[in-house]
Amino acid sequence: MDILNLGILRSLPLLIPPPEEQTEIVRRVETLFAFADRLEARLAQAQTAATRLTPALLAKAFRGELVPQDPNDEPAAELLRRLQAERATAPKASAGRGRKAAVQSEG
Repeated sequence: MDILNLGILRSLPLLIPPPEEQTEIVRRVETLFAFADRLEARLAQAQTAATRLTPALLAKAFRGELVPQDPNDEPAAELLRRLQAERATAPKASAGRGRKAAVQSEG
């Protein structure tokens, strides 16, 4: 088994690009970093906009402003009141024992 030591490493040729190529490499890397910074800033703006948009979108949806409304439909507030009234007058469901007993007696 060969051991890689400092003496062997120093004996290996190390190819370094000419200064003009090094300058071009640095320029391209800096351009890509600037592009990445712009993308990161746009992402942050989009996330902020999405955070603000969600409540506004929900509010518009509940007001019926997202799609054309049928004038014959009742307003959402009226529908909610009606549902609450129906729920208040509806008989309460049992704790579920009757259903289990019925299922067990069938089998």
